[in-house]
Amino acid sequence: MRALKIFGLMTAVVGLFFISGRQAPAQVSVNIGMAPVCPYGYYEDPPYNCAPDGYYGPEWFTGGVFIGAGPWFHGPHDFHGHVDHAYDYRHGYHGAYPHPGDHPVEHRQEFHGKEMHDAHGHEYHEPHR
Repeated sequence: MRALKIFGLMTAVVGLFFISGRQAPAQVSVNIGMAPVCPYGYYEDPPYNCAPDGYYGPEWFTGGVFIGAGPWFHGPHDFHGHVDHAYDYRHGYHGAYPHPGDHPVEHRQEFHGKEMHDAHGHEYHEPHR
């Protein structure tokens, strides 16, 4: 009887081995999609809504095109740029927002950035020299 139990247990283990060998490896896929086309850039956090004129400083743009924030950023490795939190909904801004596909106004407002961020929204402080 004992031999029968051991044989049954070994058969079950070998069967599980063969079954698990036929399964596909687990895969994780994240599809972010296209970066939003916003006239003044977009917030660096999902759902990547368009940011209003004045949130990002001029260093976030090249040739009038927003170079990035969030997962689509393709600028320099150690990039840091100024932002103005007065235009950040996470800091109480309740004004107008542009929509994806809108065009910038002819005369942009003056920028008054007070903080620096990296391309993924983390605050950056200049090292003391």
